[in-house]
Amino acid sequence: MSKSAKSVLFFGVYLVGMGVGLIAMPNLVLGLLGFPDATEVWVRVVGVLALVLAAYYVQAARADFRPFFQWTVFTRMMVFIFFTGFVLVRLANPMLILLGTVDLAAALWTALSLHRERQESEMVVAST
Repeated sequence: MSKSAKSVLFFGVYLVGMGVGLIAMPNLVLGLLGFPDATEVWVRVVGVLALVLAAYYVQAARADFRPFFQWTVFTRMMVFIFFTGFVLVRLANPMLILLGTVDLAAALWTALSLHRERQESEMVVAST
């Protein structure tokens, strides 16, 4: 498994954990992050969406589907930007930035891995 695939797999596993947590014990997860308890189904809906995304990430990593890896770099960076924006306009608890930071760090890991793999493959082609 390539390094970029491992970074995407890691993020998929993170999404599985977040999804299961939000479905099975949403108030525990929210409490750990400093958010108020959930009284409606929406938090669990977000958990289901996280699990759906996790399936894409895990399967793409297993298939080493690099175009998917590239697409996710931008979108995961956007999660960080939006979450930070929500905090700055006082729509959300600052802990939301922490969740966005996970997306940002994983996106940067994937981007760096893809860049290094591209350089390595160019060096191999140049040496033949």
